[in-house]
Amino acid sequence: MKAQLVKMKSQVQKLNRSTRSNVITIGVIVIAYTICMSMIKAGNMSNLLQNLLVAMCYYAIMAVSLNLTVGILGQLSLGHAGFMCIGAFTGAFFSKIMVGTIDNVLIRFTLAILIGAAMAGLFGVLIGIVVLRLRGDYLAIVTLAFGEIIKNVLNVLYIGYDSRGIHFSVNDTASLNLEEGGMVIIKGAQGISGTPRNSTFTIGVILLILTYLVIVNLINSRSGRAIMAIRDNHIAAESIGIDITKYKILAFSISAALAGVAGVLYSHNIATVQSTKFGYNTSILILVFVVLGGMGNLRGSIIAAILLTVLPEYLRFMRDYRMLIYAIVLIVMMIFNWAPACVNWRKKHSLKGFIDNKIRKKAKEEA
Repeated sequence: MKAQLVKMKSQVQKLNRSTRSNVITIGVIVIAYTICMSMIKAGNMSNLLQNLLVAMCYYAIMAVSLNLTVGILGQLSLGHAGFMCIGAFTGAFFSKIMVGTIDNVLIRFTLAILIGAAMAGLFGVLIGIVVLRLRGDYLAIVTLAFGEIIKNVLNVLYIGYDSRGIHFSVNDTASLNLEEGGMVIIKGAQGISGTPRNSTFTIGVILLILTYLVIVNLINSRSGRAIMAIRDNHIAAESIGIDITKYKILAFSISAALAGVAGVLYSHNIATVQSTKFGYNTSILILVFVVLGGMGNLRGSIIAAILLTVLPEYLRFMRDYRMLIYAIVLIVMMIFNWAPACVNWRKKHSLKGFIDNKIRKKAKEEA
């Protein structure tokens, strides 16, 4: 009986630490948002940084969502930009068609986000059924191929809209045979232009917080524990009755849907959406955010995404040495994150370490 009470007490303390950590993370995001908005209103923020605020949000969402697949599930995916591409094009397509039908911007943009997330999540399920039977390098290669397929298909796709419905072609706009007054929405390599620019920093922060809460709640749920069990040892997980395929597809599809949300935020922030922006380099960039912030560390992914979004832009004045400095910063941050001595130093001096020490001392006193 005493052993059960000790175990229950340990679980409660662990839950309290997790809740406290999540509150701190969300609190830091809110404080950073408040500071940025205050600086904008006071005119103390440069135009360059203001233009990067929404980009920070959708890159942070991408990093957190990919961390669910790479850090929590333990599967290496190199095609995450493909899901972002699906969400971007689907959301932009919906907004362009409905811009004259749904006058309320908030409703139209919300529907665009939901549709983009649903379409990316659907592709996540379809791709997951096929590729999640693979592991390691094979999974990475197949997901990389998926991202390139999506990019190249949209690069040659023409879609128009008129009173007869939606028309498709892979040749040119003339092949769509649109009625007079018909609208060409997707123009092959030119992508989609003229999407309503509804993305704002406020909406980006709200979506980032929602993304964080979705993944945190998943991790702390029964499904999350099953996903982490698969990551730690899939053979042991299967031996105790965990449906490996089910939970892999669940994590993969949620990760894809959240990447679709980031894609909609992206497509409503720029003038033209082109599929070439969602290639291999973008997937690798998002993976760098995840690895740099720490596998399974959602807060670290957010910080890494923000830092590595801002840093290259502020190094443009050093045109000849910009990428060299960028590479050096990456190496230094990797050492700081993963070197055992640095890890022990961070644990000792961090707020979490301070709180854990207090909890341990209190537990010893009560014992």
